Amino acid sequence: MSEPMSVYVYAITKAAHPLGLDDVKGVGEDPAELHAVSSGDLSAVISEAPEVLSVSRRDVEAHHEVQEQLWADGAILPMSFGFVAQDEAAVEMLLQERAEAFSRRLDELTGRAEFNVKGLLDEDTLLRAVLTDSARARELNDAIREGGGTYEDRLALGELVAQEVQGRQEALGEEALAALRPYALAEQVAPPSQQYFVNASFLVDGEKSDEFAEAGGELAEALGEGVELRLRGPLPPYSFV
Repeated sequence: MSEPMSVYVYAITKAAHPLGLDDVKGVGEDPAELHAVSSGDLSAVISEAPEVLSVSRRDVEAHHEVQEQLWADGAILPMSFGFVAQDEAAVEMLLQERAEAFSRRLDELTGRAEFNVKGLLDEDTLLRAVLTDSARARELNDAIREGGGTYEDRLALGELVAQEVQGRQEALGEEALAALRPYALAEQVAPPSQQYFVNASFLVDGEKSDEFAEAGGELAEALGEGVELRLRGPLPPYSFV
């Protein structure tokens, strides 16, 4: 008798979900058929787990395409990439044990979508702004460029620029969050990084999706030269499960 096959889990849905999966394929070099395992009022969309699951662009995109296809027809709880269960029986057990929590969260997410917002600053534009606004930074920079600056001057300029950059990033991040919060029900905000001055996900009521997107476009224009605002959505609520 063969051993039960491990299964890859994409999402949890209500059993009444139409599960229109004809146009998408799952993960793996030779993707197995997508199908559902059900228990009570819930279903889990699964496929046979591939022998080798790589964190490749192909598999990650396949994972998200399945979820987005499902989400287009109703609320889902999208699973993180790489979620593998021992077998179908283990998935059924999970649905039984967490039935109340899963059903409640699906109800809460019905008609809602996620928008992801990332803000980037052009380094040259930012440095010019610091030198324009800070007399001390200009003074140190001019001295160094003319060959008269000391090691201490270079150190002081580096520290001053770093402080100014951090302050500007924080101010821009707060401006972005303040502009978008009125259109959202919830948010998940990552700390500012060297790459992004803002990196946040917002849970938005479907009826306000257009308003949110419009506010994002207006914000991108208002932030001005050297600032890029990347807005993705509407998406399945990856960050709010």
